[in-house]
Amino acid sequence: MKKYGLIIRIIELVLILISVAILVWGFVKGFPATVADDNGTVDPLLFWAYIMIGLALFAILIIGLGIAIKNNPKVLVKYGLILVGAAALCLVCYLLAKGEMAHGLSPTAPIPSAGELKFTDTILNLTYFTGAAAIVAIIFGEIIMAIRNK
Repeated sequence: MKKYGLIIRIIELVLILISVAILVWGFVKGFPATVADDNGTVDPLLFWAYIMIGLALFAILIIGLGIAIKNNPKVLVKYGLILVGAAALCLVCYLLAKGEMAHGLSPTAPIPSAGELKFTDTILNLTYFTGAAAIVAIIFGEIIMAIRNK
């Protein structure tokens, strides 16, 4: 078991070093002020961020789910319910999305399609809902902890 911990630490260290190296390279080369001044520093940072997000999702979903199923197979039902709830939340946010044209667009900016506007509104609704849910959970969590500690 100690061998796995060492392997994870080495992988973690390598990923951190690569992240720092890419970030330092970007600062040394300089970031462009506008999109037209692209000097090749932004895309590698974005691609590395996508890779890191993908690795994190893989570690959480695939490895975490595998370990959880190995320890307790009944947890698969719990994960299934969470997945259905998340899909239902996304569907509700999609149905609430209006897809209206954004205000204050630059006249030279490309006009987004109806699908892009609907998708953007869906993501905004999802962000608003999860942000509000987090705030409510923090408030009620503190209230419940205060009541239980009396």
